[in-house]
Amino acid sequence: MIHRKEYNSVDLETKYGTVIIEGPVPSEVIANLAFHEDLIAFRAPKQQHKAITEIADLPEGRIIIVRDDQTIVGYSTILYPDPMERWSEGKMKNLIELGAIEVIPKFRGTGAGKSLLRVSMMDDAMNDYIIITTEYYWHWDLKGTGLNVWEYRKMMEKMMQAGGLEYYATDDPEISSHPANCLMAKIGSRVDAKSIQQFDQLRFMNRFMY
Repeated sequence: MIHRKEYNSVDLETKYGTVIIEGPVPSEVIANLAFHEDLIAFRAPKQQHKAITEIADLPEGRIIIVRDDQTIVGYSTILYPDPMERWSEGKMKNLIELGAIEVIPKFRGTGAGKSLLRVSMMDDAMNDYIIITTEYYWHWDLKGTGLNVWEYRKMMEKMMQAGGLEYYATDDPEISSHPANCLMAKIGSRVDAKSIQQFDQLRFMNRFMY
């Protein structure tokens, strides 16, 4: 499968000034931008900066960023699912995962997260994919936001819906381990029926187990 990548950008006015939401951003651009020290949700900032630079180099990898002048203050990643997860078992070339989305506390509540999702989906090539995201409550910043699990889940759903992702049921053990966890997905308009059927089989792999 040929992975086409079409760059898009939007300006977002916030009370802290205008930030640019743009991408997919090439690795060489990401490497030369500063990476904000408050981007700590998944790993230490230096390590995460390196990780998203490497993802941008993958054929299917897409990094959308929130840029405040020359500093990355938010980002989202799209790439093939982790080989250890069930979503990679079908080896589907047209199933990709919104793997991470993070915005520094200062810019939360400004619409930056929703804008990341919208810019991610502006590329016409996204109509060729099934895009999934797996939401696990243990990744959520409950302490920093002061939200409880269900309030945070509602906020995440609203943000994902800005990119056209919807809730999908699944029997995946990790997702099923807590009722706040969920699978969300968007099926592109050019995805064929066979791929949709294959995705359904991945969602319910334990259907016939007793």
